[in-house]
Amino acid sequence: LSGDGQALAFGLVPLPRTAATPARADTAPTGAVIEVSAAARALGEAVGLRLQAAGGAALFIDYGSLAPGPGDTLQALRRHAKESPLEHPGAADLTVHADFAGFLGGAREAGAATPPGLTQGEFLRRLGIEARAAALTARNPGAAGRLARQLDRLIGPDQMGDLFKAVAICSKGLQPPGFDP
Repeated sequence: LSGDGQALAFGLVPLPRTAATPARADTAPTGAVIEVSAAARALGEAVGLRLQAAGGAALFIDYGSLAPGPGDTLQALRRHAKESPLEHPGAADLTVHADFAGFLGGAREAGAATPPGLTQGEFLRRLGIEARAAALTARNPGAAGRLARQLDRLIGPDQMGDLFKAVAICSKGLQPPGFDP
């Protein structure tokens, strides 16, 4: 609670020193927020173990960062607007940016391969989304405006194209489509 006991507040705790504590915690500036997700690392390890045992690949697309770094990713959304996560407890949707570094680190520790992650825009371009949109537009010229808007939403750098990332975990020796060098 806040100092006056009237509202929820964030507090500070010492950073636990475990195998999962990122090295960046030691080099971050004083007062920086470092988020460590043991759950993301454990999920990556479980997926990696499964793919190593059974073979195959898994694709994950979400918003987040491919490189670890300081910063707070906890967000609250209420009525389509961002707000403080403590402002309306229970009435807002809480979310965080995916910890792709921890997730993929867990998969690698399990022996799985993790090709370099991509922005959603780059991933979809590599899979041919622009050619597909052009073909759809050619077959239905009346939908050209709508298709262009949808394409921009998916791959535009100021839309989902850069905000969302695509990562893959696969058994050794596989090269998932879109992730080829």
